[in-house]
Amino acid sequence: MRVESHRAARFPFSANIEVIDVQSERFLNARTRDLSVFGCYVSTATPFPAGKKVSLRITHGGTILAALGKVVSSSPNSGMGVFFTKIEPSGQAILEKWLSVLRST
Repeated sequence: MRVESHRAARFPFSANIEVIDVQSERFLNARTRDLSVFGCYVSTATPFPAGKKVSLRITHGGTILAALGKVVSSSPNSGMGVFFTKIEPSGQAILEKWLSVLRST
């Protein structure tokens, strides 16, 4: 059995997420399962394969976080782990605010 280790704490986080494959423009509406400073897990039965570059829009509490990412793990009928590769400064502030609230609960 393989034990996963992560670079940063992950927090349970449920939010709407739109994921777009940058190359094919395939669009996916799903929910996040967790969130960290480096990425999130997207719950979906039809995940993109590992290695895909994606565009993300996470909506939570009336706020939208836009980012670019890369699928780092993919499990059919479960979901995919996405690593954030680029977040604009305004998006970084949103991410930090969400994580601050999650840390305090």
